[in-house]
Amino acid sequence: MKLHKKIIIFILVVFFKTETVFSENNLFNVNNIQLEKKDKLSNNALANDAIKKGFNQLIKKILLKEDINKLSDLSLPAIKQLVTYYQITNVSDEDKKEELVNFSVTFDKQKLHNLFYKREILYSEISDKEIYILPIFIKEGEIFIFNNNYFYKSWNDNYKNDLIEFILPLENIEIIQNINTYKDNLINLDVNKLFEEYSNKNLAFILIEDGKVSNKIYIKTVIQGKKVSKSFDVKKKKLLNEKFYENITSEIQKELIDLVKSKNLIDVRTPSFLNVKLDTNRKSNLVELKSRIENIDSIENIYVQEFNKDYMNLRIKYLGKLEKIISLLRTKKIDLKLINEKWIIRTL
Repeated sequence: MKLHKKIIIFILVVFFKTETVFSENNLFNVNNIQLEKKDKLSNNALANDAIKKGFNQLIKKILLKEDINKLSDLSLPAIKQLVTYYQITNVSDEDKKEELVNFSVTFDKQKLHNLFYKREILYSEISDKEIYILPIFIKEGEIFIFNNNYFYKSWNDNYKNDLIEFILPLENIEIIQNINTYKDNLINLDVNKLFEEYSNKNLAFILIEDGKVSNKIYIKTVIQGKKVSKSFDVKKKKLLNEKFYENITSEIQKELIDLVKSKNLIDVRTPSFLNVKLDTNRKSNLVELKSRIENIDSIENIYVQEFNKDYMNLRIKYLGKLEKIISLLRTKKIDLKLINEKWIIRTL
């Protein structure tokens, strides 16, 4: 009996109440906002600039291109209402005479959710940031795969976005043979077959076809196990070839990032609930579970429904698709499996 009471007290101490709300997450933190501290610029004005810049960086990171404009009318006072706190640190740079200030801004998750709810905006939380890509260049009927292919050689040279990591495969004979087999019909090449050694990864096969007026771009992807294709033109301008190719690369990268976002969208208007069972024979499981789940933005609440000395029945409120939640839990070393028609959760 004494042991049973101790377990009950322990559970109450860990959860504090039957509903635990998680609000802190790195998704809504914007770090390394660097601004120049000018003599006539007050600290308040500098902070306002940092908050506005941080907000713009945040929405570019988590929103689709077409949804960013839905927030264009948001005033600075309205944006400041979304801020939980900000931090300032001085940056020393011996090579620069001006004084630089570095800001970190944290935006309130619940307030952002309310804003997205009112304006019917979905936002993206990307768990798998890697995408394996192969850009193929076609010029004057000749196919360039690895050699003499600017897009393969220089793909990441000017890329500064840490939202997605582009990985290019090393030159290998299998890829060359696959492309040569389909050289007359590359658009129908199976992406999974092309990237056989990277199964269950995000994949993209890109064709850049040189033309007199514009370059035609074809993109075939497999993202989160779903096939998505897209095509568009990039018009030629009075630029040197290398600069024009840089523009093409940048446009394709933007499209790929948006495609990845579109497969990782969260709709705050449609939360879901999942009942799970947690074995509490090991107290560390409970502590670790709470600690790790706090860092998953898609999980909003945990309700303790029932508990005894052997197990706890929990009800998890989450946003997004169940398979995405399972994937996010896995990144935090939390196992969620359906066993005998009952969801079982445990820390690894």
